[in-house]
Amino acid sequence: MNRSLSAWLKKAAVLVVLAGALGCAQKTVNDVMADPYRYRNKNVSLTGNVVESFSVTGKGFYRIEDSTGRLWVYSSRGVPRKGARVRVTGKIYDGFDVTSLGEFVKLPDPIKERIESGLLLLEDSHKAQS
Repeated sequence: MNRSLSAWLKKAAVLVVLAGALGCAQKTVNDVMADPYRYRNKNVSLTGNVVESFSVTGKGFYRIEDSTGRLWVYSSRGVPRKGARVRVTGKIYDGFDVTSLGEFVKLPDPIKERIESGLLLLEDSHKAQS
């Protein structure tokens, strides 16, 4: 392979890696809260600290906070404890009515009252961060 083709392939590979990295840039809570329509019904990953946590029989809600804001998360696979640092992946739902979860989990009134914005992340997975 001649030198110019080899150099061109190396540059193209670097551009592909950079484009992929930019496409997977870390989103913040503020990114989602500022433009919920952009993220609605789409998978998103966020990292934050758990500031509130409620669960019954392995299902429940927790609220994550990063330096830009707070967002409620619903999990059917266990809820991390308050104070944990997590990376959570799931779908954003705007205008979410928490009472619609009544058939899956009975929500105490304090939880219903605390989800004011109607913006919720339905968790696919979460992982503790170190």
